[in-house]
Amino acid sequence: MKKLITVTVAAAAVLAVGTVVTPAFAAGDMAGMDMSGMNMSSGGATESNAALTDAEVKKVDAATGKITLKHGALENVGMPPMTMAFKARDAAMLEHAHAGDKVKVRIEKVDGTLTIVKLVKAS
Repeated sequence: MKKLITVTVAAAAVLAVGTVVTPAFAAGDMAGMDMSGMNMSSGGATESNAALTDAEVKKVDAATGKITLKHGALENVGMPPMTMAFKARDAAMLEHAHAGDKVKVRIEKVDGTLTIVKLVKAS
């Protein structure tokens, strides 16, 4: 019986070591792996660098920190084209935007508020 317990403990130890070593070994070199069908986007973490939407600045309100835009569809937040005021992420946007400017914007929900996270003048 003592010999059976020793063999069982030894076998369990070998299996445990194999289980720990195998995943680390498998995660090594991926040079030969075909990744052509994989979506390599970053998900939502860097959505600020995603597609920008054409818009026209209608009004800049520094007192409220908002910019009113006539914008195209905002696919990422499910909004059709319309004219609406959005919170500007930073004061520099308020200083550089003027009524009549043609811009490209990225709108995202930040702490539950639709916010302009990127604004560049259209070329």
